[in-house]
Parts: sequence; C-alpha cells; structure tokens
Amino acid sequence: MGKRAITRRGGRRGRNRGRRGDRRRQLGPLALGGLGLAGVIVLGGAVFAFLPGGDEGASTAGEVADVLVDPSRTAPTASAPPKRPSASSSSPAPGAGSGEASPNTSVTPSAPRSSGPPPPPRVPASGPGTFTTARTEGGRVGSGPLRRYRVQVEKGIDISAAEAAAEIEHILAHPRGWAAHGRGSFQLVSSNADFVIRIATPATADRLCLAQGLNTHGELNCETVDGVVVNLRRWVLGSPTFDGPAAHYRHLIINHEVGHEIGLRQHLGCSGPGRLAPVMMQQIKGLDGCVSNAWPYDKNGKYITGPTV
Repeated sequence: MGKRAITRRGGRRGRNRGRRGDRRRQLGPLALGGLGLAGVIVLGGAVFAFLPGGDEGASTAGEVADVLVDPSRTAPTASAPPKRPSASSSSPAPGAGSGEASPNTSVTPSAPRSSGPPPPPRVPASGPGTFTTARTEGGRVGSGPLRRYRVQVEKGIDISAAEAAAEIEHILAHPRGWAAHGRGSFQLVSSNADFVIRIATPATADRLCLAQGLNTHGELNCETVDGVVVNLRRWVLGSPTFDGPAAHYRHLIINHEVGHEIGLRQHLGCSGPGRLAPVMMQQIKGLDGCVSNAWPYDKNGKYITGPTV
C-alpha cells in the first residue's frame, strides 16, 4: 500500500536610478519555480541575490521531507544595456509600465519540469533483515473476535512503514473484506499485537518463510507463526497472472494471508471458467479459467469459494 518545502513569495520590484547620463540597467525576471527575490545588489557588474527563508515541509508519521534542488535552475543574470529599436524590433505591449521587463531584457529560461509519474520503489534482492514498525494506531473495524496487528517494513527499502500501514488498514476495512462479514475484527496497533504483517525483500522473506518449512523461491508470500510475510517484489510489481495493477494485487496478498490468520488453512481452486477466483486460491500459480479477484466476497456479499486443493 507514502512519500516539499513551501516558500513565501517576497520582495518588491524597484528601479535603480543613477546619475544623469548613466544608462539604465534592468534585471530579467528570475524563473525559479515560485521562489522570489528578497533583495538584489549590483556591485562592479556582479549580481548578489538574497533569498528569503521558506517554511519547512511536513510529511506523514513525523518523517522529515527531503528538499530537492534542481541543478537545471540557473542563477540570475544581468541584462544587456537597452538597444536602439530597429525596424524588426517588437514594440512594448500597451500599458507596460515601469518594473516590467522590456522586450530587450534577456531572460534565461528554466528547464521544463517532468510531469510524468514518480518511479516505482526499488526492489533490492536482499536487505539487513531488520524492520521499522509503523508508529500509528487505528480504530477497530468489523465484528467478531478482535485481532490486533502491527505493520513492519524492512529497513533500506523505498516504502514508508506508515504509508504501508495506512494501505493495509484500508484493505482490511473494505466492505468486501473479512471484517465486513463477521469473520473477525481488526485494529492497527504499534505494540502488543496479536500478529505482525512484514514487508520484506525477497531474500529476507525466503529466510522467514523457510523457518516455517515454506520455500517461497524469492517470489511468494507466506504466513508464519507470528504473522504474515509479504515479498517486496509482489508488493511493488504485482503478479503476471493477476489482471490488474499492483495496487489491486496488494489487496489479494493481504486478504489471502489474513485469511490464513483467521483460520482458513486450506487453499481453494477455481469453481468454473469465467467465475471469480476465490481469494484463498493461489492465483499467482494460475487461474485455471477463473477471473482475477482480490476480495473474499462479491458485490452482493456472497462468499467466493471453490473446491479444496
């Protein structure tokens, strides 16, 4: 299932006036993505700009946001002296007054910002085997026996424990999930949990699962005596057999493994071509004609089942 500093615009435009006969110099606008100049001094042809301090950016779970500096942004440059208009020169726009850039003012354009989606998190093959616990608490959802869980993420990977916990909490509270149909109630906690959900690199997941006699081959998730182990590769990339994005496949991971936690020990198979695959089916191993599905219940609240494997 994450993760900017906010600056205030400041400074007042002005005009430098010299003695009679001196040439007027102007500074071109400074295109720095919302960052204004607090003051400009010109000494011996050099330009010194003083930038105002910005507000600190906040991020979730008390983490400090990184301030990114774009190296493509250029420093302010002084414009050339005004030139005598020629026949091909553009005339100033009507109503243009003092403090506005003249047609001959030189402006250094900034590099365009990328508008594409952020890159997906890295999937390292292994990690240190130590975990960060999400320090967040949630409310109880569902009815039936209460099962408190905590969420941990292996250190050194590009996933926030707090964000992963929020996503898992949302999955378990879904109206087509276990909690909504009397199979149990769940509550996110940071300590004194009944079971733990860990997101781990493939090597660490293999080690934790193998301790229970389960060989996950660097690819699969598992359920252990103390909780659920989620393979980072599956969390980030999804499954090649699942018809949907990785975010939807994460719903299947949590519902399948928590299904084991609430006592559903057996795996199920496909009940017929074109039907929804049971959430307790190992869908990563093939669908056998069924349709990919991430929820224990259908839209009408009917449990999706199949033959025992």
